[in-house]
Amino acid sequence: MSDEDNPVGGLDDVIHQRVRLGILAALSEAKSADFSYLRNALEVTDGNLSRHLQVLEKAGLVALEKTFEGKRPKTWISATREGRTAFANEMRKLKSLVNRYG
Repeated sequence: MSDEDNPVGGLDDVIHQRVRLGILAALSEAKSADFSYLRNALEVTDGNLSRHLQVLEKAGLVALEKTFEGKRPKTWISATREGRTAFANEMRKLKSLVNRYG
């Protein structure tokens, strides 16, 4: 079966997971977001968010920057150019899927 015949064949396995899709969605609306914001917005644990960020970072879709606010560490996450492109492509594929079956 080709991707054309398979209704979900064109979806990206790295992105098309609820939390990772949520991360890229949140980052599509901002230059960057801090770890705490994403954790709270997506309603996940620190460990769960960390693991999903590792997957996205390994794929080159997000970049992490560690800074300090006073003596407290803070992690900032931003979508890379590739991440923004991959998210836009995933949204196009999802819209196509909805149009096909909606």
